[in-house]
Order: sequence, then C-alpha cells, then structure tokens
Amino acid sequence: MKRASVILEKYDPSWPERFEIEKNHLIAIVGEWNFGGIEHVGSTAVPDMVAKPVIDVMFGVKSLEGSKPAIETLVEHGYEYWPYKTDVMHWFCKPSDAFRTHHLHLIPFESPLWKARIKFRDILRSDKIIATQYANLKRKLATSYKEDRETYTEKKWPFVQQVLRRT
Repeated sequence: MKRASVILEKYDPSWPERFEIEKNHLIAIVGEWNFGGIEHVGSTAVPDMVAKPVIDVMFGVKSLEGSKPAIETLVEHGYEYWPYKTDVMHWFCKPSDAFRTHHLHLIPFESPLWKARIKFRDILRSDKIIATQYANLKRKLATSYKEDRETYTEKKWPFVQQVLRRT
C-alpha cells in the first residue's frame, strides 16, 4: 500500500479557511462529542511556515473512552481511523493514508498533549527565530525521510521538546 510522501510546501493563505470549513463539518457530524473547542494546530496553523499541505485539527473531547462512538461516525463520513498513540488520542486521516488533506486528533481537552500542542503552535506563531529553526529542520528531514513519514515526525520531536522545556 502506497503511503503519503513527505512533501513540504510554502505557506498557503487558504489553510486557515480550509481549517474553518473542516471545523464546521466536524461540528455537524460529531459535535456532540466536542468538549473545550476545536483548534488548528501543526505547521499549517503557523503563518509563513513550510508544511505538508495537511490541515491538522485538534478536537477536544471529555475523555477518550467517552468519545469512542465518534470513531464509527467519522469513518462513515470519510475519515480513516488509525490506532496511533491510543493512550492519548484517537487519530484519523482524510481522505486516505496515501493522499491526506486532513489529520484529525481527538484529544482530551486540557490534557498534557492538548496543552503542549497549543503552546508549541503559539510559540511558532510568535517567535520568528524558533519558527525559522523549525522550518530549516523540517526541510532537512523532508529530504532525508521523504518516504518515511513516521521517522520524519519522530526526528522533529527532540526539537519540539527542547522548545517546550525552555519556554
């Protein structure tokens, strides 16, 4: 099965609008499980950041257990569910693993992961030096791991942790 390659694109000003469209769609189909908000995270949420053109949506839930029924509803509406980091989230991609336009993360609102993702996004939005360092790292990793999304993501983690620790 072909998996999506790591291809970075320059910032697209339509990304926030694409997030809003998806947010409204999610409210319509699984809004009953939403708790605490729906956030645009990841690099497409950072103006001028290079990114894979995949909108990352963080959807707050009260609990992972309580939001399990949302999985079936999301699958019925075109999301692919992947049991990835199931101790902290329910993870989906859309429309397929080979061609992704959206990642959806159902995460307990105000959990450590929720807070870390918001904090990292906000740091990238407000600190151009850190944002540039992160963009440079992403470009380097995308060259080295173009056909290995998991390693690409894994190799970014030490930088993210370092930024979160020092702020």
